[in-house]
Amino acid sequence: MIKIAEMLPPHPSPLWTIVKQAGVNHAVGGMALRLGLDVPREQLPWSYMSLMRVKTMYEDYGFSLDVLESRPPMNKIKLNLPGQEQELEYVIDLIQNMGRLGIPCWCYEWMPIMNWMRTSTTTPARGGALATSFDFELIKNAPLTEYGEVEPDVLWESLERFLKVVVPVAEEAGVQLAMHPDDPPLSPIRGLPRIMSSIENYQRLLDLVPSPVNGIALCQGNFTLMTDDLPAAIRHFGEQKKIFFVHFRDVRGDKYKFVETFHDEGKTDMLACMRAYRDVGYEGVCRPDHVPTMEGDDNTRPGYSNIGRLFAIGYLRGLQEAVYGE
Repeated sequence: MIKIAEMLPPHPSPLWTIVKQAGVNHAVGGMALRLGLDVPREQLPWSYMSLMRVKTMYEDYGFSLDVLESRPPMNKIKLNLPGQEQELEYVIDLIQNMGRLGIPCWCYEWMPIMNWMRTSTTTPARGGALATSFDFELIKNAPLTEYGEVEPDVLWESLERFLKVVVPVAEEAGVQLAMHPDDPPLSPIRGLPRIMSSIENYQRLLDLVPSPVNGIALCQGNFTLMTDDLPAAIRHFGEQKKIFFVHFRDVRGDKYKFVETFHDEGKTDMLACMRAYRDVGYEGVCRPDHVPTMEGDDNTRPGYSNIGRLFAIGYLRGLQEAVYGE
């Protein structure tokens, strides 16, 4: 059965207690990146001792740490810049230490410089909630980054080199590599290509370096902007046993202009998606992602308000019980 998890930053807070009270026992966690890089190697966030403390902290609060969803610096690797060897060392250390500690899945991405991008974090949503949204018209004339215009082949070549090095490391460590899609799945943005932006490109990723540990993080909010049949995409990758991690969220619109919605009001048939996960035998974790900020909560972390998460967890639990009870 699919497992419900929640994204919990590696600092205990009331959110940890609320999520536990909602019946969630699986954590998607992060590293203590606030420590910075100007420390001895054994104190870096991805060192064995640092990860061990993070893992035991989750476990002490009653959570299993199923996925690590934070990364060392990787922009030099992606853009083939000087200094990438040091970044590659960081990644190898991370994967090896995850294996030693029994953390089974690493969610990474291949977006250079800019991660998930929105043009508004205060878009009015149902009942006055605040949602995040994206409108390409507002950003298409934004200046290039300091890296200028970069060709997609640069990212494909760097990704292939990266996988040829880290996949054998991950195989030996027993750690799954789950590639998160570009958010939004649109290219280029400010001169930078985004190659994890289509179903075809995801298959190309899997075929670049075939391995049981080379797989995907199926973020539904992005995949539903890549295809008109998300359940079919789930089946396509699920039948290959390549779905390692799931983000459950939804949107209205297309990749050029969309708003993130409550989980029950977007464009996707969420019930059909849950049935697809069941049918392909997916038994990994699924976490709600990017929720509107609701009354009584603040918008300090757009997409991650506490009350909105509780609504999403309840909705996801209902789908899980309905589908697996059929």
